[in-house]
Amino acid sequence: MKIAVIGTGYVGLVTGTCLAETGNTVICVDINEAKVLKMQQGIIPIYEPGLDVLFLRNIEQKRLTFTIDLAHAIKDAQIIFMALPTPPGGDGAADLSYILGAAKDISKLVTSYKVIVNKSTVPVGTADLVSAVFAENTDVEIDVVSNPEFLREGVAVDDFMKPDRVVIGTRSERAQKLMAELYGPYVRQGNPILFMDEKSSELTKYAANSFLATKITFMNEIANLCEKVGADVDAVRRGIGSDDRIGKRFLFPGIGYGGSCFPKDVQALAKSAEEHQYDFQILKAVMEINERQKTVLVDKVSTYYKDDLKGKHFALWGLAFKPETDDIREAPALYIIDALVSKGATVTVFDPEGMENVKNLIGDKVNYASNQYEALSGADALLIATEWSVFRNPDFELMETSLKHKVVFDGRNLYDLQKMIDLGYYYNSIGRKLID
Repeated sequence: MKIAVIGTGYVGLVTGTCLAETGNTVICVDINEAKVLKMQQGIIPIYEPGLDVLFLRNIEQKRLTFTIDLAHAIKDAQIIFMALPTPPGGDGAADLSYILGAAKDISKLVTSYKVIVNKSTVPVGTADLVSAVFAENTDVEIDVVSNPEFLREGVAVDDFMKPDRVVIGTRSERAQKLMAELYGPYVRQGNPILFMDEKSSELTKYAANSFLATKITFMNEIANLCEKVGADVDAVRRGIGSDDRIGKRFLFPGIGYGGSCFPKDVQALAKSAEEHQYDFQILKAVMEINERQKTVLVDKVSTYYKDDLKGKHFALWGLAFKPETDDIREAPALYIIDALVSKGATVTVFDPEGMENVKNLIGDKVNYASNQYEALSGADALLIATEWSVFRNPDFELMETSLKHKVVFDGRNLYDLQKMIDLGYYYNSIGRKLID
């Protein structure tokens, strides 16, 4: 099939590349000329494990191309994906200006039937708004379809190529047939393509992310309670995760969720509910608790140093909001840095992939190390904000020679408590026994 993908951000690039991998001819469009030129030269603009292999292979086979020319991209396309940003506005609602602007541009160019696919995360009713834009600008028949993405950063290629499910919102039999043909190669093992109406499809994405964010937040609250009552959150996690009604995933406590999806999607769903005169109290609590959880490590540090961090120097391992990505959007590490610096401390950071993005965002607010051990040099303590695999089995002897003191504040519970006792560390983690 011939496909156009409008937008080459995280979702658009993964979508376009993976659609090309099954033999489709895909043209990706972006207004950023410099970015398009780099992609035409085979330079991938994001870090996502496994994506580079597919990206280069499909460029070489001429199944995947890039352009700034929207008219050229959509001319022969049977299906047009819109994978555009929907950032939160000042009131928390999703900003649809990119979506509606692209719809208007496309509507003035179409000359034959197309399926227009909303791949972006959008509020309920967006498909109707996009349909209205086309109705205002063209008499050409089109179908607007909602097809939310469920891509986890770090494993996005696997998620696209072997999805748990594909959700498609459309009441058009013609669009259903085309979308079923397109996604058929990805569900050969029997995972479902779920057809539903457009509004239900749009709400499904928000509901999924908000539920997972709620699950994470609930476990963080349990962890905080464990510290008060002397329980072990790891034991509690195993105890409840063994119940198949609850499941094992998203039960690991930490320092809050971040990234490009959960924060804005929870906020947008709560705002959407408000616009329909519904007070979604659970989501309000989730947002409030998560905001507090992001700096829980700083609270622990402040308590340890009796609220005097002036002149202290800290090492911070991890900047990305999760491992296997360079995405720092809403990353807890950024909140930790702000809090430490505001209290008069200095910070040296290391992250395997997120360093350049942090440099571009905050500049010389912190020091940047070339590896995790260099970051420890002269530090009063180590803070861990991201659970990269490289941090899981460090050289503790080398750590001891670099740190001023054997003090670790672990926001991701990476280390075994007994091992830290044997090594003689002060070790303060989340929801577990304090080792001093």
